[in-house]
Amino acid sequence: MQQQQGNRFFFNVDWITVLIYIALCAIGFVNIYASVPPEKTIAFGFSELYGKQLIYVISGLILGLAILLFDGRLFNVFSPFIYGGTLLLLLAVLVIGNKVAGNQAWIAIGSFKLQPAEFAKFGTALLLARYVGSFNPKFRDFKSIAIAALIVGAPLLLIMLQPDTGSALVFLAFMFPLYREGLSGYFLLIFLGMIVLFVADFLVPTWILITIITVIAGLFIYNNRRKQKIIFSTVLVTVFAIGYLFLIKVAYEKVLAPHQRSRIELMLGLKTDNRGAGYNVIQSQIAIGSGQVTGRGFLEGTQTKYGYVPEQSTDFIFSTIGEEWGFLGCLVVIGLYSFLLLRLINLAERQRSTFSRVYGYSVACILFFHVFINIGMTIGIIPVIGIPLPLISYGGSSLWSFTILLFIFLKLDSNRMGFF
Repeated sequence: MQQQQGNRFFFNVDWITVLIYIALCAIGFVNIYASVPPEKTIAFGFSELYGKQLIYVISGLILGLAILLFDGRLFNVFSPFIYGGTLLLLLAVLVIGNKVAGNQAWIAIGSFKLQPAEFAKFGTALLLARYVGSFNPKFRDFKSIAIAALIVGAPLLLIMLQPDTGSALVFLAFMFPLYREGLSGYFLLIFLGMIVLFVADFLVPTWILITIITVIAGLFIYNNRRKQKIIFSTVLVTVFAIGYLFLIKVAYEKVLAPHQRSRIELMLGLKTDNRGAGYNVIQSQIAIGSGQVTGRGFLEGTQTKYGYVPEQSTDFIFSTIGEEWGFLGCLVVIGLYSFLLLRLINLAERQRSTFSRVYGYSVACILFFHVFINIGMTIGIIPVIGIPLPLISYGGSSLWSFTILLFIFLKLDSNRMGFF
């Protein structure tokens, strides 16, 4: 009877999502193959990037299918241990990790380099879903917000210590599943305000911003002078905003690496550096623009084949798609991601358990952040912060972590009629 139930759950898997996963992995392999120099594509070799990626894709698919054979309840039960394990890896990388491009973010295992920050995402998503599903907090009191912030903040801070700012920023995506579960919209407004203040602090003198904030707060307090609770909240927000302006300056000088500061300054138009920090983005824009509507054709991209774009197979893989497959190719890739995200949200909404719903929204939001930021930085509208394009960029840690993230949710969805 249990075997029949397991088979039924296996066949209840959303195979359309699996097909999208396979399509994105295939697109990634093809474009990684296209990004290597011509002399390395004459004879297929597993020592080349595309050969290694093929191994990652095949092993990732096997891993995903293996996850579908597990009892979905195990992910709920063992979520604290999975989360704890990822925290231990994040601590370990600070001690024994290899430093690459200024970030101590990888643990060498033979020729393979494990990036714990990638796996911390699904560990955090599982524990956050367990907390919300078990205690059903409405996020209207300090305790529930603080616990959720601690779950998300612990890995975020450890990743910042590497320092890997790009991966750390992705953890802000967890704010949106919490909003779906009752977190006040004021927190999203505060988040948006922090982004606005961050940009403004570079473009406008700090004393002018402080004056503007103070005047707005004063007018708001005057209009609500008989409402003590609103006055108290306004004062707190004002103090936080002014403190945040000074914190930005400190973080900018002490936390961000020189190349990260340069990228922010380039994006905001505070300086130009066509041969230094801005080189990657300029070459990426040239590659994407040269593809025009239909692209130059497979293996015909000059920017791609001759290494003009640094990190071509990882952070800037989208430029390869743009050059060789053109606007139509980019449209197909963005369309696949959009369809995947909409489907994940639809699957999350049909869940019968809070645990599965929160986890599903977490998966969708993490994917959205990665796609939006990665494509945004390749076309120059977002600073280059070095995060991969899900399932397409080269890398075993990235592909496996997104595989685990996605297939756990597919398993939970297949079990929605019987478990929790």
